Amino acid sequence: MNIKKTGNRVLLAVCDAEIIGRTLRKGKVVFHVKKEFYKGTKTSIGDAIALIENSSIVNLIGKNIVQKAIEKGYVHPEAVLSIEGIPHAQIVKI
Repeated sequence: MNIKKTGNRVLLAVCDAEIIGRTLRKGKVVFHVKKEFYKGTKTSIGDAIALIENSSIVNLIGKNIVQKAIEKGYVHPEAVLSIEGIPHAQIVKI
């Protein structure tokens, strides 16, 4: 996971460890799971989920992290985009 702060805004980027560095494709969509964006602190899924509460924008990619966000009620299952079978979700708090 990686956390970036700008003023009072917090961007949380979390991915399952096994997909970091991969490039996923679906039709015209090309999604780079960039190390520069997602790699930061290796943490448990539970700890990463706990950080969602205090984040302004959240990017999640990977079966484990997205499933846990759905289970905890942060992400609606119909809001998940699947790219090469890998779920991706975003949360934006206004």
